[in-house]
Amino acid sequence: MKKLLIAACFMLAFGFQSQAQSMSEHALGLRFGGNNGYGAEISYQNALGDNNRLELDLGWRNGDNFDAFKLTGLYHWVWNIEGGFNWFAGFGAGLGSVSNDYVDGNGNPYDDNEVFVFGAGNIGIEYNFDFPLLIALDFRPEIGSGDYYSDLDLDIALALRYQF
Repeated sequence: MKKLLIAACFMLAFGFQSQAQSMSEHALGLRFGGNNGYGAEISYQNALGDNNRLELDLGWRNGDNFDAFKLTGLYHWVWNIEGGFNWFAGFGAGLGSVSNDYVDGNGNPYDDNEVFVFGAGNIGIEYNFDFPLLIALDFRPEIGSGDYYSDLDLDIALALRYQF
C-alpha cells in the first residue's frame, strides 16, 4: 500500500510538472454529444496560459412544442502525452432553460418551463494536428438542480475545433 501511495504521488507530481505543447490562443468548433438531448454544441476554447484554458459550450434544441438551451463553462488543465496528443481534465458549471408546451392525449394543455443550474467535471484526450484542427474525445459528468435536470447525466462527446 505504501509503494502504491508513493507511486501515485510521483505520477501526480510528474503530471503537474509536464507542460503541454503550445496551445493555440483560440479554438472554435462543434462538440457532438448526447447530453440530455441537446446534441451538438457550439464550442469555444481560450488559452489562459501554457497549459490552462477556458471552454464555453452552447447547446440548444427546439421543436414544435419544445425549446431548450444550455450554456457550460469549464476550466481545463492540459498535459502533453506525446507529439500532438494531449489529455485534459477540468471542472465547471452552467445554466439552462427548458420549455415544454403541448396538448396531451386527453386534450389537456401542458406547459412546463424551468431554469436550471448544474456542476460539471470533464476529462478527455485530444489530438492537435499540424494544420489548425483540434479533435477531442471527452467525458463530462453533470449534476444539476430542478425537475428536468435533477440527476447525474453522463455525456461522451467528439469535438472538432478550428484553431486560430
